[in-house]
Amino acid sequence: MKHITDIFFDLDHTLWDFDANSVLAFDKIFKEQHPTLDTHQFVEVYAPINQACWKLYQVDKMTHEELRYQRLKQSFEALQYDITDEAIDKIAHDYITFLPDNNLLFDGAFEVLDYLFPKYNLHIITNGFAEVQYKKMANSGLESYFKTVTNSEMAGVKKPHRNIFEFALSLAKVDKKNAIMIGDCIDADVRGAIEFGMEAILFDEKKLHAGATFKTIHHLTELKNIL
Repeated sequence: MKHITDIFFDLDHTLWDFDANSVLAFDKIFKEQHPTLDTHQFVEVYAPINQACWKLYQVDKMTHEELRYQRLKQSFEALQYDITDEAIDKIAHDYITFLPDNNLLFDGAFEVLDYLFPKYNLHIITNGFAEVQYKKMANSGLESYFKTVTNSEMAGVKKPHRNIFEFALSLAKVDKKNAIMIGDCIDADVRGAIEFGMEAILFDEKKLHAGATFKTIHHLTELKNIL
């Protein structure tokens, strides 16, 4: 891929291990505020609900505030756990506060970034909330690898909308024919980039998309064989 000069990564679920760090954040909250709640049992219910809420958020069918509330409200309802709206609001606030304090990355993240950094310009495109994403990158040691960070609040739209890719490429000062997107979400990262005209690679760490026709990796270090 000698024509590629710039690599755009998604952050959550691609470099930064969102699920593992969520467990740590919720565990801290529940031990202090709801000690009868089993964190792992909660997260098993929460994870698919959170993903479904994010899909609605990506297509503007759910607001920022609704996402933060509904993913918790629906999880507690599924567990039949009695909790007030005030308590949910406190958990939502504390979760966003504590989440960036945890810095677990996917295996091979630093190894592949150290490999790519001298050869390419590296960037981030994320739909995550700006206030949290910058803290995640700084606290986890990722910040110094990336020349630009584009979030949906800056661009005014979310992946897979073509305008966020256009905004990111403009910020990076690169043509799309020289850029590639790497992310875990088929719709937001891969199809979004491809439909915009960029190349893309799917990061499928859990091997959930065995029939995917896209270029796919299951471990970040596999990028060393491609780029």
